[in-house]
Amino acid sequence: MSSPGKRRDMDVMKLMMSDHTVETIDDGITEFNVKFHGPKESLYEGGVWQIRVKLPDAYPYKHPSIGFLNKIFHPNVDERSGSVCLDVINQTWSPMFDLLNVFEVFLPQLLLYPNPSDPLNEAAASLMLKDRIQYEQKVKEHCKLYAKEEIQENVPSEEEDSSDDDFSSGYNTSSDDEVAGDADP
Repeated sequence: MSSPGKRRDMDVMKLMMSDHTVETIDDGITEFNVKFHGPKESLYEGGVWQIRVKLPDAYPYKHPSIGFLNKIFHPNVDERSGSVCLDVINQTWSPMFDLLNVFEVFLPQLLLYPNPSDPLNEAAASLMLKDRIQYEQKVKEHCKLYAKEEIQENVPSEEEDSSDDDFSSGYNTSSDDEVAGDADP
């Protein structure tokens, strides 16, 4: 079995060589942003999000921390902090998964099949359950306002985000200083 460091390096390189745009932070491979496109044939199609990835020293034995930097309206993503509530990342993570799984399977599945019964965004979950048409309109409105390619330049840099929050903790630990809350035009 290879060491966690070698596996981390290999997984990051596989992600960089895929169709995903990866921007490292401080020239390291333990923290970086990935440009993520909404899945085809979904409410999020055409949306582009910056996803912050933080890899712990024990990766792949410990799950990566994943968070949306620009706003998204989704029951399982905290609208202010960008934290993601996804069991496969937060609770059932296994070393057999890699970063490509996160971006090619787990996040697309999250956007395609929201779970309003386990929300981080109560407003999105409630709206989804009570008025599906209005929910879909709000998702599309958020995509138009916050998830377009040209908006990516307005996502604050690492220097502006002093937060050390674990994005994919599943808990709402947001504050007024966090990145997603600052992305309003």
